Amino acid sequence: MSDALSEGDALRRMYRITADQERPFEEKLPDLLDLGRAYLDVETGFLTEIDGETQVIVDARGDHELLQAGRSCPLSKAYCRRTVDMDGALTVQHARVEGWESDAAYEEFGLEAYIGAKVVVSREVYGTFCFADTVARDRPFSEDEETFVELLAQWVGYELFRKQATERMQRQRDQLEEFSRVVSHDVRNPLGILDGYLDMAEETGDPEHFQRCRDAVDRMESLIDDLLFLTREGQTIGGREEVDLGDLARESWSFVSAGDATLAVDTDRVALGDWSRLQQVFENLFRNSVEHGSTSSRAEPGDSVEHGGADVAIRVGDLPDGSGIYVEDDGAGIPEAERDEVFVDGYTTGASGTGLGLTIIQQVVSAHGWEIAVTESAAGGARFEITGMEFVGDGTNGDR
Repeated sequence: MSDALSEGDALRRMYRITADQERPFEEKLPDLLDLGRAYLDVETGFLTEIDGETQVIVDARGDHELLQAGRSCPLSKAYCRRTVDMDGALTVQHARVEGWESDAAYEEFGLEAYIGAKVVVSREVYGTFCFADTVARDRPFSEDEETFVELLAQWVGYELFRKQATERMQRQRDQLEEFSRVVSHDVRNPLGILDGYLDMAEETGDPEHFQRCRDAVDRMESLIDDLLFLTREGQTIGGREEVDLGDLARESWSFVSAGDATLAVDTDRVALGDWSRLQQVFENLFRNSVEHGSTSSRAEPGDSVEHGGADVAIRVGDLPDGSGIYVEDDGAGIPEAERDEVFVDGYTTGASGTGLGLTIIQQVVSAHGWEIAVTESAAGGARFEITGMEFVGDGTNGDR
């Protein structure tokens, strides 16, 4: 290293770097590492994150081969395992003289001089902020140098806390925005059902129509309650239960204004999942087929339910390899060039579409730990395949 900085110069430079509000943490960190190297007259400076029993180098300055950003090692082989147990800074002037020659950390890294302090975020140890050299020092680290490193570690902890808090607030804002859009999107359909059956009830007085109105109101209440839970708790799914996918598909279909479209259900699998969230998946998949399907009449045989309007045929079935299910139709399909974009927020092929339905589907599927992909059905329509599902029994309802 070049001539070491004085304490006064080091503190002034540290203040100028940390006080700069225009630069993000990631840009200021390398400058602080270089500042510490110059002030302490050592070759390497690095920030670590400790994840369980592993130390990961977050950022580093210097030429030490093993102390580079992204490198990791067992905590048992790191000097930092002792640093996190210290109230202040851990210092080593001459490792071999101070009994480190048989230590796993010395054997791994060959550091003769070391000074480091733990980084604490939200009262939990995040990692360490350290400086080291493969050459021993001719004098111990001074109290001022220890204080300097401790100050840097405290600043890093504060910046990481602020960064996490900012990201948490952004997630909450995104959740609130998504909540508003999902409510307007998913509540629209039960409202349409309610309006239609109220008209029929007024005309006929048939109690069955009033019951369908109550079912639609119950569905809206369930949606709102679950979405409020999502917003408050920051979770996408609640508890898991045994879900009969055939029953779920049929119930979801009853809330879709499907016109003359038909539904055939060819699955009796029982999966572990959140019924309400999966109902959103099926409703949005069905609605996507109805709204963007063709007017051809290619309904296939099966336990179909008929409505009046676009006559697209929709089928729910098991994937041949047993990894999940599919929902497909015989409509216009999704062009291959656009399939990578269908789950992007705002994607829609209809002038009146919100572009939210498929985004909601992917979020719920991902929250279950599953995957969803879009391809082409045998009839040339859209086919959505959900894989990675956990099933109960051998696929018959008798195993429940």
